[in-house]
Amino acid sequence: MSVFLILVIALVLMLLNMPIAFAIAISSTVYYIFEGKSLLIIPQAMTGAIDSFPLLAIPLFMLVGLVMNMSGVTKRIFNFASSLVGHLPGGLGHVNVVASIIFAGMSGSATADAAGLGTIEIEAMKKEGFDGEFSAAVTAASSTIGPIIPPSMPMIIYGTILGVSVGRLFLGGFIPGLLMGLSLMILIYFMSLKRKYPVHDKSTIKEIVKYFFQAIFPLMTPVILIGGIVFGIFTPTEAAGVAAIYAIFLGVVIYRELKLKHIFDTCVEVALTTGTTLLILATAFLFVWIITINHVPETILNFIQSMNLNKIVFLLIINLFLLFVGALTTVAPAVILFGPILSPVILGMGIDPVHFGVIFVLNLMIGLLTPPVGPVLFIMSNITELPFERIAKACFPFIIPLVIVLLLITYVPAFVLWLPNLLMGV
Repeated sequence: MSVFLILVIALVLMLLNMPIAFAIAISSTVYYIFEGKSLLIIPQAMTGAIDSFPLLAIPLFMLVGLVMNMSGVTKRIFNFASSLVGHLPGGLGHVNVVASIIFAGMSGSATADAAGLGTIEIEAMKKEGFDGEFSAAVTAASSTIGPIIPPSMPMIIYGTILGVSVGRLFLGGFIPGLLMGLSLMILIYFMSLKRKYPVHDKSTIKEIVKYFFQAIFPLMTPVILIGGIVFGIFTPTEAAGVAAIYAIFLGVVIYRELKLKHIFDTCVEVALTTGTTLLILATAFLFVWIITINHVPETILNFIQSMNLNKIVFLLIINLFLLFVGALTTVAPAVILFGPILSPVILGMGIDPVHFGVIFVLNLMIGLLTPPVGPVLFIMSNITELPFERIAKACFPFIIPLVIVLLLITYVPAFVLWLPNLLMGV
């Protein structure tokens, strides 16, 4: 039975709104039955897929993001960002982006950023006269920075599945994340001048220092995380555990806004979300096993080499393909399904796996802003009570600077590789 047919079945089931995990599991099981394979492979592959120490970082970073939201940390970050850039044309639009850059160093999740900071940001922007569509679009676009600047849950999954250093992936995403923020702020600047959006008075040094010290403890989170990983104090998974303990300490002891009931409710939410993610991971490995035994990556590599494509054209084709994938599915299954297919191909083309990992994740982040799936668009629709279609239309201009950054890091690998090579060696 054709592997391509199995993939088509899975995609059709997803488009029919079947849960992703079940769509992948059903299509893979059909293959095993038609090929006469033992069905014992299914539980073995699924349990083996999630029996991984690095994957423990996923629920721990989820816990960090949720605890930070419940501890009043997001408000402090927002105020500090406002004191820095609130005076620029577009005021709170720039604050939105800077706050997302800061929060990205804690949660590693676009949806956590959109749901946590998003509520505060959109409410503040609408009070100051920004229209709902613009507020939602800025918030949605800035939330995509979350999984690029470390920590990053998609990069954890990518590194775990493909055997790539998660620490190097984290460092590789730092400069691209800053470029994303800068590109969005440039667009916001010109759109705000044209629409005459309000600005804040420029903060004094005293006010900036005041808000900095109010936010200093959460600002230390990414310093602890990245510093510990770079200097070999702990692994990314251990860093996630340290960050979770630190976040709870801030909420309970320092800010005293986090109660025992909050911690319990947060842990339940993390468990439910993690269960969904791990089920997707487990079922996706059924498909990975199929493409492996059928030598799909080798076949694709031989085909590409026979076409004599140069690296520039090849990377352009891959980017277009991943943008298409990102529009049709969510991040975790896309990494699991297509990572093992593309990894041997990019290695055969002489592309660094850390470089490609950041390209891969950024493509999927742009996909969060594009219909028909667009999870961040649905979150914005729920927060603003605006139709999905209007938010998707408002997001379109913000996709353009993100695509420009994508092309920049694709064809200038130093934007990704310079920092990990500097701090962790070539």
